[in-house]
Amino acid sequence: MKYLIIITLLFSSLSAKELNWLHHYDSALQLAKMQNKDVYLFIGADECRFCDKFKRETLSNKEVIKKLRENFILLYLSRDQHKIPKRFKTKGVPQHYFLTPEGKIILTTNGSREIPGFYLLLEEVDLLKDDE
Repeated sequence: MKYLIIITLLFSSLSAKELNWLHHYDSALQLAKMQNKDVYLFIGADECRFCDKFKRETLSNKEVIKKLRENFILLYLSRDQHKIPKRFKTKGVPQHYFLTPEGKIILTTNGSREIPGFYLLLEEVDLLKDDE
């Protein structure tokens, strides 16, 4: 059992690294413009059990990783470590923002999401972009 826990933690941390998170807002927007992608901004906190659950259960899934990397520049900002622009909420983490390369908010929501619910968010982002 102890080895299973260690392997699970190792896999989770490797998967999170596969996402290649940026930690600077302006750099993420600049890269999004260069790559013609939207930005997924995930705001969390160092001691947040819901953030940890979301990372462990949803952001470690290979298909979620693939979809995020293909379609978004990934930006993670910890309210405990990073400079977060004032227009974004930092209470009630995790917070999720989907942004255009110019920084316009496409969709915002909060809370930990399981894989099916996260896919619904991604679909909603696509629908909202089509409406523009």
